Amino acid sequence: MIEYYKFGQIKINGKIYTSDVIIYPDGKVDDKWWRKEGHLLVPEDLKDVIKMKPDALVVGTGNPGLMKVPPSTRDWISSQGIKLIVEPTEKACLTYNKLYKSTKVVAAFHLTC
Repeated sequence: MIEYYKFGQIKINGKIYTSDVIIYPDGKVDDKWWRKEGHLLVPEDLKDVIKMKPDALVVGTGNPGLMKVPPSTRDWISSQGIKLIVEPTEKACLTYNKLYKSTKVVAAFHLTC
């Protein structure tokens, strides 16, 4: 469960992270996640996510939402049978908290811009 998010910081299950994270369905947090192209999410950035075969992927695009998810990436995720939810990170955290108990969901959060 996400306890709070603020610019550059997120607290998940009692632990504070200061780098971008992926939260897997089993609750494991990968705090070494970085995208190939910085503020652009491409399929290559999500290969480990796809292996988990989640029902949903919640993407937090940063505080003001500067990280972009281009149509080609959206289409690729949809072609895998995964529901994609893209929101600024603060809202995406709330969405994740609503879903994680009832849905096999992965979250990928950009914590800054």
